[in-house]
Amino acid sequence: MTYILALDQGTSSSRSIVFTPQGQIVAMAQQEITQIYPQPGWVEHDPMQIWQTQLATAQEALAKAGISAREVAALGITNQRETSVLWHKTTGQPIYNAIVWQDRRAEPACVALREQGLTDTIQAKTGLLVDAYFSGTKLQWILDNVPNARAQAERGELLFGTVDSWLMWQLSGGAVHVTDVSNASRTMLFNIHTNQWDAELLAALRIPECMMPKVQASSSMFGQVRPELLGHAIPMGGVAGDQQSALFGQACFSAGMVKNTYGTGCFMLMHTGDVAMRSQNGLITTSAAQATAQPQFAMEGSVFVGGAVVQWLRDGLGAIRHSSEVQALAESVPDSGGVMVVPAFTGLGVPYWKPDARGTITGLTRGSTVAHIARAALESIAFQSAALLHAMGRDLALAGVAQVKELRVDGGACVNDLLMQFQADLLGIDVVRPDVVETTALGAAYLAGLSTGIYASTDELSAQWRVERRFTPQRLPDYAVEQMALWEHAVRKTVL
Repeated sequence: MTYILALDQGTSSSRSIVFTPQGQIVAMAQQEITQIYPQPGWVEHDPMQIWQTQLATAQEALAKAGISAREVAALGITNQRETSVLWHKTTGQPIYNAIVWQDRRAEPACVALREQGLTDTIQAKTGLLVDAYFSGTKLQWILDNVPNARAQAERGELLFGTVDSWLMWQLSGGAVHVTDVSNASRTMLFNIHTNQWDAELLAALRIPECMMPKVQASSSMFGQVRPELLGHAIPMGGVAGDQQSALFGQACFSAGMVKNTYGTGCFMLMHTGDVAMRSQNGLITTSAAQATAQPQFAMEGSVFVGGAVVQWLRDGLGAIRHSSEVQALAESVPDSGGVMVVPAFTGLGVPYWKPDARGTITGLTRGSTVAHIARAALESIAFQSAALLHAMGRDLALAGVAQVKELRVDGGACVNDLLMQFQADLLGIDVVRPDVVETTALGAAYLAGLSTGIYASTDELSAQWRVERRFTPQRLPDYAVEQMALWEHAVRKTVL
């Protein structure tokens, strides 16, 4: 049997998973990444630790699987998307820590871009809003603040990359400097319509184009792993940013298919085919993972606080000792008793975009208990996700496109049956949980398998996607309308 090795480099850890061609997990290894907080609003990682932990987990996963690298037909990579690394092309040494996607230090640069009147140009070309979240202004900050960095860059001595590029450069021994369209589309420097780095945007941020990696389709040959690292030269055949990889792993290959990842926050992506839809409801447009040279697109929105509300119940309120206890506590009452929790701990994301919002608990009575609060907190994840899908629906209606028929789910919180059923009741459509919920890594494996001939087409991948459980709405539509009205009322109470 041949296998596929997926490297999943995330914000909190590096993981490696060995898959069979049928998409089943054979072995997995994981190591945590140190979070570095130099000052408020700044978040960094050590690029060498990212590389070393990713290599170590790959070696460990192969050992756990009891296979040699010769039995691995392809390697795929998925990664935290906007995190930015700069390194010297000769020595391979980073010139600064990786600036993580959560980092907000580049906000002044974003203000400058807005004042220059570039907001519409950037959105038209990249599909993105001007925000410090994306990579371009992180790169600009390093060039402007690390001594001699800009001069080195202009001499062609430095390379820039998101985490995928950094890993492939290391895995290949410096032989390749590449990325895929899904990661490139998160830099605020990439024209998603032409699939090229944009000269006007590079000039606006004073970034030399020679620093930028070559951009390829997500399923294509990116190079080979040095034989001495894993024991054999494995082809690197698939790369995608984590959320686009999850969309691919969920077999959402055609327009109108939607997945929601329930993690610390929630990320919802809807495939829009070869049409780059521009949202009127606060969503961003992004490149989807591409199996061919044909551009593919998705609309994306995020919920800032998803599963993190359960951590708050545990660590902030002391309502539970372990996160796994939340479902039992929430189910100890028939409903939330009119209590609403809006977990706007860091503001509200799509579709509200209210950075000044703060968390609230409303509807408390003398009969309210910690169980009612726990249930309301859990339901807040579904309320926020429903508001996000409704925003997508409004964009679809404006475009005259059919509405979403089902929501495919993954991520840690999707194992909560109470939450998934409530989500289905709010949306009035089926919520579908797959047999393999490690869809981010699975997407990278599928992309690698396509480019190396393990799979003939995406039709083959669609055929082997399996449902573990389908949650069908159990309530009448009026119930969802009433509940969402109560939610929106509670949201209005959060804005300072």
